[in-house]
Amino acid sequence: MKIGKETVPRTAICTSDEHTIVVRGADLCQDLIGKMDFGDYFYLLVTGRRPDSAASAVLNATLVAIAEHGLVPSVQASRMTLAAAPDALQGAVAAGILGCGSVILGASETAGRLFHEIESRAGRDGDLLEAARVVVQEYRAARRAIPGYGHPLHKERDPRVARLFEVARDSAAGLQYIAIAEAVEKVIPEVVGKDLRLNVSAAIPAVLLGIGFPLSALKGVPILARAAGLIAHLTEEQEAPIGFALSYQATRELQYHGEVPPGFGKAQS
Repeated sequence: MKIGKETVPRTAICTSDEHTIVVRGADLCQDLIGKMDFGDYFYLLVTGRRPDSAASAVLNATLVAIAEHGLVPSVQASRMTLAAAPDALQGAVAAGILGCGSVILGASETAGRLFHEIESRAGRDGDLLEAARVVVQEYRAARRAIPGYGHPLHKERDPRVARLFEVARDSAAGLQYIAIAEAVEKVIPEVVGKDLRLNVSAAIPAVLLGIGFPLSALKGVPILARAAGLIAHLTEEQEAPIGFALSYQATRELQYHGEVPPGFGKAQS
């Protein structure tokens, strides 16, 4: 059964013969191994282009910024999974990655789409701040969250934001999306009624879109980075396990509010 228009599988990413592996047009062994760091290689894989110095600095900084943030839900899921299945490291990593959604980590992609909407409107109207105000108002009217703003811990502003913006400026990366991100931050108190500051999920698209990283691949950046953090936690879990302790703490805090049968919880005589 034919589905869609294509009948021949095609890819521009990789091919190989008996002697050579070709990745994005380059000889893997002669041109890339030992000559390119992993962040640059990731950029090449995704875009098909070798990163310039600005793209290299910004992408590598972003991967470092988002790889680790403590015992967040994705890490707890990974560690508890490994405790239950210590032979399945891949399953434990997958458990953590599957928890990367629109609220945690995945907000980078939705923030990037917000910035694109504002950029498009500003291109028509010529007023960036007004474009940000209108789009944020539309989000609020539709009862949509403003992705990438506000943080349960970093109330004043996520400290990773300033550092990523500094790296982008120092490396002469494109700054147009940083300006959009900051415009949104300025209009939020007026439109939303709360002082929600930039967090790292908005900083990521603000700097990455400025180096030509594709919007469609934005979610992959925190996923890739967090995979490294998860592997670190799972290595520690094997040496100093806390997975079952995390589960135990959850049961201690649990408050059951459903019905119970007569005599439940009473000592048996």
